[in-house]
Amino acid sequence: MSSLTVHNADGKAVGKVEFADALLSTRRGGQALQQTVVTIRANQRAGTASTKTKGEVAGSGIKPWRQKGTGNARAGYRQSPVWTGGGVVFGPKPRSYAKDLNRKTAKLALWRALSDKVKSEQLVVLDDVTVSQPKTKVLAGLLKGLKVEKALVVVDQISRELALASRNIPGVEVVTALHLNSLQVVKYPKILISKAALEQVQIRLEVAQEKAS
Repeated sequence: MSSLTVHNADGKAVGKVEFADALLSTRRGGQALQQTVVTIRANQRAGTASTKTKGEVAGSGIKPWRQKGTGNARAGYRQSPVWTGGGVVFGPKPRSYAKDLNRKTAKLALWRALSDKVKSEQLVVLDDVTVSQPKTKVLAGLLKGLKVEKALVVVDQISRELALASRNIPGVEVVTALHLNSLQVVKYPKILISKAALEQVQIRLEVAQEKAS
């Protein structure tokens, strides 16, 4: 087992916490990380583009004019795709871009993403991440003390005060260890994680540890 330095809210070292050696290896998981990030982004796509077919365009269905004798081309209905304001032929419809992802692959990707952050010293372990009041300035002061502007804050449980204090700070996202994903890890330049959350993450990565060994 390796150890990581634990910091307090002022950025001072206050102790050590054990971290699995297997999670510090970067030999594997690159392909899994790329696949997982693509899958997460695809699953976040709304897929709401939509057009109306001739059957969905509003109209009475009556012929615009009689069949013969007017000098105009024959027309059966105003919803025809050849008319302005008519239906669209083979236009887009709401669809799902969701992709399937193997659970072990997702765990391996998260292991690799966190491993890269540890290697590059972009993961900071905090003794605790709490705010006394649901105010933005309280959390902003904590981040300022750590000399961090943009970061992903990982905790074991999100309190009401922390949720309210973080929602108006650009470049800051708060997530629980159980819902942490690879895209969030690679997206932010700094990861602030509490000791309790780090323990939960290592439990989640048990399968990844076996693959890495």
